[in-house]
Amino acid sequence: MALLPILEYPDARLKRIASPVTEFTPAIKKLVDDMADTMYDAPGIGLAATQVNVHKRIVVIDISETKNDLKVFINPQIVMADGEIVGEEGCLSVPGYYDTVKRASHVVVRAQDALGKTFELEATDLMAVCIQHEMDHLIGTVFVDHLSQLKQIRVKTRMKKRLRETERA
Repeated sequence: MALLPILEYPDARLKRIASPVTEFTPAIKKLVDDMADTMYDAPGIGLAATQVNVHKRIVVIDISETKNDLKVFINPQIVMADGEIVGEEGCLSVPGYYDTVKRASHVVVRAQDALGKTFELEATDLMAVCIQHEMDHLIGTVFVDHLSQLKQIRVKTRMKKRLRETERA
């Protein structure tokens, strides 16, 4: 088990756009395993490779109560989205901050698993939100980018203050 450091907003590396995975190697499988361990340890319900400073199109999600239903999405694409849900979101890259974001309530995502096999998954509610949230990371978007300019400034100020306090400790 390897725990990976999670980048924190407003780290500029969170803005990088992830590249597609073209080869499904043992290194990709290890990265997926390490990302899952990192997500569970944080604790969180989703993690994108961008958040651990690996700019590949890889997402891991587990919204189960028992934390035994890991979903791996490599090169994910939303092929259908409809409905609307407004709910509170948080992010491992923005620790301690939560705010409401509007998302599609129903999505169909096409992706590949850790071995490269293509699949489609239909998701609603929390799973649909989580997929959209994590996929945003792959295009350099953090959930606070969906908030008003004023809220973005407040979050950035709070996170910079948190970083300074951590560096002093």
